[in-house]
Amino acid sequence: MHFDEQFLRGTLSEVTVVQDFFVKDATFCIDTRKLQPGEIFVALKGAQGDGHQFLEQALKKGASGLLLSSQKKDIFNTIDKKLLDGKLVVMVPDVLQAFVKLASAWRSQFTYPVIAITGSVGKTSTKQVIATILSHHGGNFLVSKGNENTCIGLARNMLAMREDHEASVFEVGINKRGEMDRLAKMLKPTTALITGIGHCHMEGLGSLQDIALEKRDIFKYFSEDSIGIINGDQTILSGVGYTHPVIKFGSKTTNQVQARKIRVNDTYIDFVLKIYKKKYAVRLQKPHEGAVFNALGAVVIAHYLSIPDEIIIKGIESNESVESRFEQKQLKDGKGLIIDDCYNANPESMKAALLAFEKINTSAQKIAVLGDMLELGVNSPFWHRQLGRFLRKVPSLKKVILVGDLVEWTQKTIPLGVKAEIVPTWEDAITKLQNKLEQDNVVLVKASRGIKLDKLVKHFVNQ
Repeated sequence: MHFDEQFLRGTLSEVTVVQDFFVKDATFCIDTRKLQPGEIFVALKGAQGDGHQFLEQALKKGASGLLLSSQKKDIFNTIDKKLLDGKLVVMVPDVLQAFVKLASAWRSQFTYPVIAITGSVGKTSTKQVIATILSHHGGNFLVSKGNENTCIGLARNMLAMREDHEASVFEVGINKRGEMDRLAKMLKPTTALITGIGHCHMEGLGSLQDIALEKRDIFKYFSEDSIGIINGDQTILSGVGYTHPVIKFGSKTTNQVQARKIRVNDTYIDFVLKIYKKKYAVRLQKPHEGAVFNALGAVVIAHYLSIPDEIIIKGIESNESVESRFEQKQLKDGKGLIIDDCYNANPESMKAALLAFEKINTSAQKIAVLGDMLELGVNSPFWHRQLGRFLRKVPSLKKVILVGDLVEWTQKTIPLGVKAEIVPTWEDAITKLQNKLEQDNVVLVKASRGIKLDKLVKHFVNQ
């Protein structure tokens, strides 16, 4: 199981090994800004730029090699030859296609459990919980980095699989039809979890039923002993037949792994965790009910990996917030807290965040900065109007700053007693929020990533 010339030529029909300086335990990078010394730089061409323009920069930062297009020899030939001393150089006709093929072939060498996590919400957070459980358990497990869940990110993480791993866990995300089939064929998970189905990427995926159908394709290449894990509270997942065993999690008694007697407080959640017939009292240090379901999914995975229940409990109770997922940060100048939940947004996650925000018991002024929910297709006006109506369930909130274009629909349905102002950009929102901050504040910030409210958060928090 070595990334060497034999593996390359056995995987790719058209490959030219210009220089054969192969390193042990090769790892890969697609962005020179994040490149670590010793990684092989993969020169991909994307919508924002061409990696071939950064070949020399990658070598100067310590890349151990280059995977590039044979059609870019002219760029390669301009590189200072001293930078190429002792470096691997591989040329292929199509870099992306070759990268995916290499990842798929590399994964096929391993027989240990390969677990995929997908769903409309909670993928990264669920993966973070299982990573925490695994760290408490010890052993050698691979958990994919950050939110690298696209075809390229998945390929990069798959190529980090090693023979001494006990299992590997990957996050898988999609935004258009047919994409899950491609990713599932590439990864061939032995177990896969669907966190839930929500109104997300509807422009590319269609209706809620279409989204569920597409997500279930994660199970498409299962073998007879593979196991699916689903949110059993959602009929759209639990009400269909499967050709393989299924484990269900949720709050209903029909699930094998359950959360019962959920009690949400302003800083934590208590519930009774039921793992088949065993019951445990659990406290999560987060007032967001979504954290319960993220924990349940992770519990099923950990149980499947034969991790003792006491380690599972320790892991889910000690799990920390994932960046920009209802993450509490201190405002500058001691003016209170900002809750950074601006990684992404859809109707379900927006409502969950607002309910958790309402549960926070404080005498401080509450302010919400809410931006457009993108990729909702033709029903976008409806869902943004619903967001305004939903604010009736957040009576402690009296001030709202709306950011974007679609939130004009939200402004039309905001209840009386809530002062709402609308601005087009995150820069404008900074000015509005600055003028509203008092000595004590609790500020919720949430929108789709395209609205860039993460920049607003960075402006107001201590770095």
